[in-house]
Amino acid sequence: MKKILFIPVALLASACAEISIPTSFPIPQGAGSKPLTNAEVVQGLKEALTVGAKNSTALASQVDGFYKNPKIFIPFPPEAEKVRKTLVDAGFSKQVDEFTLTLNRAAEEATKKALPIFADAIAKMSFADAMGILKGSDNAATEYFRKNTSDQLFLAFKPVVNEAIQKVKLTSYWEPLATTYNRLTLLTGGKAVNPSLDEYVTQKAIDGLFVLIEQEEIKIRKDPAARVTDILKRVFGNN
Repeated sequence: MKKILFIPVALLASACAEISIPTSFPIPQGAGSKPLTNAEVVQGLKEALTVGAKNSTALASQVDGFYKNPKIFIPFPPEAEKVRKTLVDAGFSKQVDEFTLTLNRAAEEATKKALPIFADAIAKMSFADAMGILKGSDNAATEYFRKNTSDQLFLAFKPVVNEAIQKVKLTSYWEPLATTYNRLTLLTGGKAVNPSLDEYVTQKAIDGLFVLIEQEEIKIRKDPAARVTDILKRVFGNN
């Protein structure tokens, strides 16, 4: 007589749950012996980006966050360098210095509203994106941000920057400088400058944040002390 093997349904379901679904990506093992799941990898990378974004926006948006950080300081617009030199030579050094200060103040003010924009980009990250970042270069997450969100960030930042420019009265510094320069260059046949600063400050604010995010990303990858949550320790522990 043949014996009939009976396996309880609950036990069979439990066994099936332990079977790993094949994937084309090697899943990192983390700091412990238990393999990381796909969900944990994505969670870890999202946490890394969130930590980086929070730290970066906090640094950038504080007073002197741009102005006293040589890595992200916003200088006089390069295309208007002749404006600066002409005005300094004409005795307007103080006004030029005040303008440069308020230029950076506008960026600091704008980045106070940056975090939700980064958070939305983080929320949309897929497992494939996460694995590409995990196994990529030391700034892979920053480059993912730059490649996939730069246009959206620019569109979202511009009205914020415009508001910040109005708040710190940046236009009140720039327009007189630009007007004075244009008046001086008309006498010598020089080219006039556009007094609009929105696009320049917007792009510089975004670039500055990317610089800080890259710094935070490298910390998390290289420095165990920067892995402030258990999932970050597991995901990056053996990476």
